[in-house]
Amino acid sequence: MPPALTGFAWDSCFKNAWYNTVASKVDAIKAVGVTHVWLPPPSQSVAPQGYLPGQLYNLNSKYGTKEQLVRLTQALRAAGIKPIADIVINHRSCRREGLMVRHRWAGMAPGRRLDWGRWAITCNDPEFKGQGNPDTGDDYGAAPDLDHANPELRAALVDWLGWLQRDIGFEGWRLDFARGYGAQFVTQYVDATVGADSLNVGEYWVDLVWAGSDLEYNQDAARQRLCDWCVRAGNGERCCAFDFPTKGLLQEAVKRAQYDRLRDRQGKAPGLVGWWPGKAVTFIENHDTGSTQQHWPFPSSHVSLGYAYILTHPGVPCVFWDHLFDWGEDVRKAITGLVALRRRAGLHSESKLEILAAEPDMYVARVGEKVTVKLGPRYDMGNLLPKEAEGWKFVMSGKDWAVWEKTN
Repeated sequence: MPPALTGFAWDSCFKNAWYNTVASKVDAIKAVGVTHVWLPPPSQSVAPQGYLPGQLYNLNSKYGTKEQLVRLTQALRAAGIKPIADIVINHRSCRREGLMVRHRWAGMAPGRRLDWGRWAITCNDPEFKGQGNPDTGDDYGAAPDLDHANPELRAALVDWLGWLQRDIGFEGWRLDFARGYGAQFVTQYVDATVGADSLNVGEYWVDLVWAGSDLEYNQDAARQRLCDWCVRAGNGERCCAFDFPTKGLLQEAVKRAQYDRLRDRQGKAPGLVGWWPGKAVTFIENHDTGSTQQHWPFPSSHVSLGYAYILTHPGVPCVFWDHLFDWGEDVRKAITGLVALRRRAGLHSESKLEILAAEPDMYVARVGEKVTVKLGPRYDMGNLLPKEAEGWKFVMSGKDWAVWEKTN
């Protein structure tokens, strides 16, 4: 699958009419070869970034108006690009007395009422102390956790999701804070709306294993948790997961010149992409990890190397908006060139990966028998250097990386 694009950064909400900005870039996005664009949370929110939603059917947000959003999704779809909505359904903002925002949005909400009370909040929410069922996931301290075990609440959310699909034009879901509610409910939310064939991805943060300040090489526990979540979220048929282990291991390999991290004990890629590539959404950065937040940034000097890895390897790669449009011509050319290579070579989420070398200063892999990628500071590849006489052609390179394409 060609790449998706994260269509915003953490501070995009402070830039005037962000939806119009994205709409102005649709032709450029199409030219790159992007097939899906993940857009920010669409609803009115207490927090400007959209992650503390209140009035779900009110789509006038800091990113723009409902009308601007509809024009954007129409423009994307006309260009053959599928809009993905960032769905924040773990929690919902409320008044301090513990009641959900009491407003029916007459004329705006074609589905079930959303003037919820304390019955919609989990009973073991330590801050908001609702009257619903116990939480089926992790607590979210900043807002009341919704009781997904309540069928009335789920039905109302399905109505809202269906409206976003039908009337607004979304074709897939990015599930925010997916560890906050039971994965078993994802099946209903997907099947009743966009369907299993759409690109749906869960933000299921997993804790990686560290020894002090050193990231352990073995992150099997983290990727097993991601596999388990994908199974619970519709038998592995309805939802992908962001591959946090791959991000962590790749950026540590770059920072410490430990490219031997990129092959596990079974000779596979060390993240989720090594175990279940069709469900692994790989990424270098997003609005949380990088952007203006810098919670867990990839080494800025090697961003193009990161893309040389995810855009040549199995999995579903996701490009970050800032890197494509704001980091300068060299990074943009690297991304566009690598996407073009991925398309020409017919690489996809489950392409065959053969790791030829994984040593501290050099990593070499062959993907789909059509692409060879080399990472790391070592210049001399020895007999692993792709040979022109065997049909290999050099494509492009950057700081500590290079790629070749098989032409016959």
